[in-house]
Order: sequence, then structure tokens, then C-alpha cells
Amino acid sequence: MSVMTSLSRHVFHPLWDVKDRSQRLKLLRQLERTQWEPRAVLEGRQRERLRGIVRYAAGNSPYYARLFREHHFDPENFTLAQFATLPVLTKSIIRSSTEEILSRQFQRSELGEHRTGGSTGVALTTYFDPDWRVIRTADYMRSDQWAGLYHGMKVAALWGNPPVAGSFKERVRRLLIDRFLYLDTIDLNERSIGAFIDAWRRERPEILLGHAHSLYMLARHLEDRRISDLRPQGIISTSMMLLAHERRVIEAAFGCKVTDRYGCEEVGLIACECEVHNGMHLDIEHLYVEFIRADGTAAAPGEEGAIVITDLFNKGMPFIRYRIEDVGVPTDRVCPCGRGAPLLERVAGRVADYLKRADGSLVAGVSLVERTLTAIDGIEQLQVVQPSREEIVLNIVRAPGYSAASEAALLAEFASVFGPGIRFRPAYVTSIPQERSGKYRFSICRV
Repeated sequence: MSVMTSLSRHVFHPLWDVKDRSQRLKLLRQLERTQWEPRAVLEGRQRERLRGIVRYAAGNSPYYARLFREHHFDPENFTLAQFATLPVLTKSIIRSSTEEILSRQFQRSELGEHRTGGSTGVALTTYFDPDWRVIRTADYMRSDQWAGLYHGMKVAALWGNPPVAGSFKERVRRLLIDRFLYLDTIDLNERSIGAFIDAWRRERPEILLGHAHSLYMLARHLEDRRISDLRPQGIISTSMMLLAHERRVIEAAFGCKVTDRYGCEEVGLIACECEVHNGMHLDIEHLYVEFIRADGTAAAPGEEGAIVITDLFNKGMPFIRYRIEDVGVPTDRVCPCGRGAPLLERVAGRVADYLKRADGSLVAGVSLVERTLTAIDGIEQLQVVQPSREEIVLNIVRAPGYSAASEAALLAEFASVFGPGIRFRPAYVTSIPQERSGKYRFSICRV
């Protein structure tokens, strides 16, 4: 451990929590203990928290109060079987009923906000209360430890549109707390990757974090050029499904195991591999997770099912039986690591293509959609298709508020990212078809 890593972990992080009056590290210490409790104990606590958030939603969210009345559901006295008959919450319901879903306990100004295009390319704005943000952060910090990442370490991150430290406070935090070295996946080319490798050699990050396919692309770059001196202590893959052949290439290029992590902006961490790397532990301390068939019944172990999640802590905007539009496979296997949380066998979907500029450099589709869909008004859904090196088709589902200015902003953003030599053709559609997995492919490259 370097001197700076030790100072960051043992001095700067605790002092920053004191300054912010944050319970983050206290919650992390609790999670470090409770992860070893038996599954029955964890599931008993999970059921108590489920009943608590359902009662809270009934008393504070007009949407859930109405939903429970209409379906004769008693929030004070229900079984899990009865709970499973409630209609699922969808992204379209959230978009049309945001005000009704939000808790009356909070003013909108008190809530944090997430705007995301997600893995499906559908624009969505969700909200959370201040306590939930701290819980979410502690949750990720615990799962980071399973990959060897402890707070204070220097992290090399492959990320689209990385944050820029503007204020003095942000610059100090970047120096002492959030110690990241970024490679922007919106602009992968020989120059940017070369500069990243040079910076890695100077700064010697201890952990590598990134989108699954971005990690794979960097690993291929290293292999092709016989670069073998980048050796992190651990690797965390996130945001996309990690394919088996990609995992093999990444681990070979960097000389260590990859820890696959699964989550989303709306509810935070959902599941993560431990050091055994044979399935992902579901985060049942903060979520109630269901896997359901098309007829609404529970999927059996080993069977694909739509992932439906209840967040046990977000009081600002309760998520009860939220279908996140991913498909997963539950399992009844028990992990030999000794942790009590059950396993998720695998996630289906979340594969995003890279797009190609005229000069052959690459643009990560996940980063591009996030950059445009969440920033331009009036776009309900966006799919980017590249049939040739010279053309990109933008399949657009319009939402209220879309205008000629929206189209101009969208085309200008694509032009700024891709540069000359490519035509951009908007195609207005009423819907975008799903894949077999239930996912939308939001970025398709046929070059």
C-alpha cells in the first residue's frame, strides 16, 4: 500500500465523512460484518425491511396507496405470495406518474436526481432521498472489496464522459478521496489509449474499473502490442454483460481475475461476484429481487426470468416490484466463500456495440447514448445503427417536447463526436423492437 493510499483510506476518508456528517464508513463496517451472517438471518431482515418500505409507500406515496386499494392489498398484513401478485412498476409508468410516485414526506428540492438512458436506450429520470445515496455508496464499497478495491486506492477507470473537477472542493476531493485516472470511452483511439498507458505507468493505479467491453478493447490493444507491464491488483467489470471470451482476454492481458458487477442507476448495486468468481451474490440486504416468467410466476433455478426489484431503502421515490428490463437466471447453488447472500447465475443482455469513426477509431455506444439521450429534451428512446463506415442511422422515438431544435442538437452532438466523413440520418419510429432477452440493443455496428 502506497503512502498516499494509506493516508486517503485512514485519514482523508474518515475526515471527509466527519465534514459531511456522513454515515458512509459506519455503514460499510456494518456491511463488512453482516455479509457473513447465515442466509436465513439475512432473508429474515430482508422481509422486515420489505414490510417496512411497503407500509411507508402506502402512507406516503399516492401512487402506491391507490395501487394497493385497487388490488385489495393490505400493506400491514401480507404474504410474499400476495406481494408477488402486485403489478410491476415499469419505466413508462415512472415517466407518466413521477409526481404521484414521489413521497409526500420530501420536497422535490430535497431529493437527488438520476437521469439515465440505461442499458435499454430509454430516457428516465428517477429520484432518491439523501440517506439512500449513503447506503448505495457503502454497498458498492463493500462489493469493491471483493475485487481487492479498498477506499483510498488509485483506480484506473474506463468510463464515458468522466467527471471534470471544476470547483476547488472538487479538485481537492479528486486529489484526496476520488483518486481516479480516466480513459474516456467516448474517444478510444491510438492517441488516447497511448496517453492513458503513459499515465498508468506514471501514477501506478492499483485497480482497473470499466465497462466490460471497454476493458476487452483495451486488453486487445495491449495484446496486439505485446504490452505486459500494466498489472492491477484487481479488475471490476460493470455496465455491460461480461462475455466469457472477453473475460479470458482481459485476465490474460492484465494478469489478474475480473470481478463482474451488476447494477443500475435506479436502485444501485444488484449483484456482484466475490473472490470465488462463480456467480454473483444478490444484494438482499438492500433489495428484494424476483425473477419472473412471462405469465408472472416465479422462474425456477436455472431458468431465465425478468428481473423485478424492490428497493428496501429509497423513501424519496419508492421502487416496488420495478421491472428493470433485464433478464437473469437465479440459482440454488451455494457459494463456498461463506457469505450468506444467494447467487445470481448470470445476467442475459447488456451487450452494446462500439461504433466506428471514418478514421477507424472507436466510440462506445453506451457512453454515446448516455451523452445524448439524457441531455436533449424530447427523446423517449434512441437506437444508433451503423450500416457502413460512411453512415449512421438514428432511430428515434419522439416524446413530448421534441422539436427541430432537438434534432439539430442531436445531429450536432453526433457530428462533434464522429467528425467529418459520416452522414447522420434520423429515422423516426413508433417503437424499437426488443431482442429475445427482452433487451433493446441501443447501439448496433454492422461495419
